[in-house]
Amino acid sequence: MRADRLVAVLLLMQSRGRVTAAEIAAELEVSVATTRRDLEALSSAGIPVYPQAGRGGGWSLLGGARTDLTGLKSSEARALFLLLGPAAAIAPEAKAALRKLVRALPSTFRQEAEAAADAIVVDPAGWGEHRRVRPVLVDLLEDAVVRRRKTRLTYSGRERLIDPLGLVDKDDTWYLIAGTADGRRTFRVDRITDAEVSEEQFTRPADFDLTRAWDEVVTTMEARRSTTTATATIEARYLPVLRNHFGRHCEVLVHGDRVRVALTAPTPLDIARQLAGWGDAVIVEEPQSVRDELASLAAQLTAVYGQR
Repeated sequence: MRADRLVAVLLLMQSRGRVTAAEIAAELEVSVATTRRDLEALSSAGIPVYPQAGRGGGWSLLGGARTDLTGLKSSEARALFLLLGPAAAIAPEAKAALRKLVRALPSTFRQEAEAAADAIVVDPAGWGEHRRVRPVLVDLLEDAVVRRRKTRLTYSGRERLIDPLGLVDKDDTWYLIAGTADGRRTFRVDRITDAEVSEEQFTRPADFDLTRAWDEVVTTMEARRSTTTATATIEARYLPVLRNHFGRHCEVLVHGDRVRVALTAPTPLDIARQLAGWGDAVIVEEPQSVRDELASLAAQLTAVYGQR
């Protein structure tokens, strides 16, 4: 029994009160036999659904039982479908599930939910770029995460047996957070050369939170990338552009007509390379190592382009 069908069946039963297997089958585009198996499986799993035979019979939720999913407010349904819509444009499975969920919503929500699902298109490719393709391994690892299956990876030439805990898509670069014999580790998916999902299950730590775990990874990585700090000044009107360029690595120290900022990067050369194109719009005050790197870059450019 597919999870999207389970959700859709429950939504239908709550919104309509009583439904027949034939009505569910027509809505979800499956056979009546499949619907009956799903309903019986739900009942066997402890979901309070029961059949009523005879004319006017069908399947109902016992005592009008409700599910959290169908306690949605109109604003919550709209927010949910705004979120799901872009995914449905990319993944056929998500599109099919979304269509079934829309049909199962209470009629008063349905029109707004459909409009929300079609309101946003996400184009991950930058101007001049081809559309980026989701790595094939992501689907395999996603299945391992969901089913809690131990997985053997070949990463940087070394085999590792890991417990896949979650996946993160950061600006179209995918990362896998996993438990290992040496503790929790983060792997770039594009550096995994092979992955084999086993049938051996693992227990996900009860206190594991993927968002919090990723925040810890980001904090650690940003600290490694911020070992050199330069103090510089820039005209206030150019500050938004500089902050957009450096992101969280640009901190305003003093406001004024000329703004003093702290810029961070792994090395003095990294900062110099990022500022070389700014010319005299950005004046680096310190450290001298960054000023020296800027002077060296200027000399190299003069040697190449300064000759008449």
